[in-house]
Amino acid sequence: MQRPEQGEYGSFNKGYVDAAPEGDVLDVLREQGRELVGILSSVDEPQSLFRYAPGKWSIKELVGHLADAERVWTYRAMRIARGDKTPLPGYEQDDFVANASFDEKPYTLLVEDLVAARAATISFFETVSAEESVRAGTASDAPVSVRALAHIIAGHERHHIGVLRERYLG
Repeated sequence: MQRPEQGEYGSFNKGYVDAAPEGDVLDVLREQGRELVGILSSVDEPQSLFRYAPGKWSIKELVGHLADAERVWTYRAMRIARGDKTPLPGYEQDDFVANASFDEKPYTLLVEDLVAARAATISFFETVSAEESVRAGTASDAPVSVRALAHIIAGHERHHIGVLRERYLG
């Protein structure tokens, strides 16, 4: 799946697309999944409640956010790949986190859920044809292609892996 061109996604996602590593995006998603599990496995239940500053998400909330965002973007990609032209609404990530009670859930369960979300993402994108990958729709009031969504997912995770290493585990 080729990298998207600039007009295939909203300017607010440019940072994520740019952050997506070069190479086959499916290989990137697979490798990121392994890398993230390795990093997260070094965190225990008490550490998972750590926040690097007041008002910032805990590690548990960060893990939950990654799973939620991945599901939203993969769902959007599926709708667009299937030819659905319905404009898809945005979502408020902070509301998702605030209403999910991630800090009350076992950390290992949240990590397993993220692994499951990534497996579903990879499974879906493996079925996307070259023709489907360039299909575009509207999400969050901006154009977006299926292949752009795959790269957004990869870039979003790369961003959060960096934050996790630098601010939570550094």
